[in-house]
Amino acid sequence: IMLSIVLQVACSLLAWFSLYQGFAGRNQHRTPEWSCRLVTLMHGLLVTFFSGYIALIDGPWPLTHAGYPNTAAQVWLMSLSLGYFIFDFCWCLHFKTENELMLSHHLLSICGMVLVLAMGTSATEVNAVVFVSEITNPLLQVRWFLREVGRYHSLVGDVVDSLFVALFLGLRIVGGVWIVHSVMTSPRTIWMLKGGVLAMYAVSLGFMLHICSFVKRKWMKKYSLWRNEGKGGQHPKTNGHPPAC
Repeated sequence: IMLSIVLQVACSLLAWFSLYQGFAGRNQHRTPEWSCRLVTLMHGLLVTFFSGYIALIDGPWPLTHAGYPNTAAQVWLMSLSLGYFIFDFCWCLHFKTENELMLSHHLLSICGMVLVLAMGTSATEVNAVVFVSEITNPLLQVRWFLREVGRYHSLVGDVVDSLFVALFLGLRIVGGVWIVHSVMTSPRTIWMLKGGVLAMYAVSLGFMLHICSFVKRKWMKKYSLWRNEGKGGQHPKTNGHPPAC
């Protein structure tokens, strides 16, 4: 069984790397980050859909079945996502694009997935963590692409920012509390994984501080714009932006 899982992870890593190479070949006039973010967008969409389906429909329910044996669907998803996180972690180290908080997020994700795949249990709660963590990722990538093509300062940019903040606070922070509680009170979940889930939630709180700072900056500039327009002023050329979380 472990050999099969290792092969799945290896195939996933190869698939994500090949997808990156394909995007890089078609976008030679763009930076490497453009191609990497296209891969990240694809991963975010796929994993959000499948992790949500597993957690909410296929089961088992993560708030009541933490620590239970992994299902075939959970193993497949963990392998798919683990391959991506290994690829992206190596890419970030090579290009030195991310700070310690983001690297910690990736490293915790990798360690958590390796642990549950090796044990054969607890993919239920890790799948829930993946769902609430990745559901905001596509919006973050769309926001980056809007900035790159000069379309961020628009109604679309404001809608994307608002959805991102609402989903992050509602699912990753508030929903994360329920997941952490179910994991910490589960007699089946080992203490190492409980510590990992707590660490992942601490990383989310770190991201939240950056996001709150971004929201404050953005709405202060919106207020300044409103006052300037009332006085016949100009639209400011810059805007705040959240961290790449």
